Amino acid sequence: MAKRNAKAVWEGDLKGGAGTMEFGSGAFKGAYSAASRFEEGTGTNPEELIGAAHAGCFSMAFSADLAKAGFSPKRVSTEAAVHLDRDGAGFSITKVVLSTRGEVPGIDEAKFREIADGARQNCPVSRALAGVQVEVQATLAG
Repeated sequence: MAKRNAKAVWEGDLKGGAGTMEFGSGAFKGAYSAASRFEEGTGTNPEELIGAAHAGCFSMAFSADLAKAGFSPKRVSTEAAVHLDRDGAGFSITKVVLSTRGEVPGIDEAKFREIADGARQNCPVSRALAGVQVEVQATLAG
C-alpha cells in the first residue's frame, strides 16, 4: 500500500522559533510558529493540516459509501474544525467536528446521515484519531 511522507523543520525555542512543514509530493510548503498555532498568527499549524487531511479523507470515504449504498453523489464538501485545548501541562487535540454537505439525488435525510456516520467511523484518518472525539454534522443539499 501507499506510504506518504511529509517533513517539518523547527528552528529556535517554542516562543521565538519558527519552522516550515511540507508535503513529500511538493504540493504544499508552509511556515508555522507558536503564534500561528496557539494564537491567530500568520502561517499554518499541525492542527490545520490534520483538519485538511480529515476533511479530504472523510469526503472520499463518504462518497464511496454513498456509491456502495446505490446512490450517485454529485458533490461532497467537508470542513473540519480541529479543537486544540490545554490539558494539564500541555495541549491536546480534543475534538474534530466534520461539517459536511452533500448533493446526492434520490436519498432521504435519514439515510444520508446514517451513511455519513459510517464514513466518520471508518475513514482512515478518523481511525488514526481514535483517541479524539469526532462528530459529523451532515447536511443534504436540496
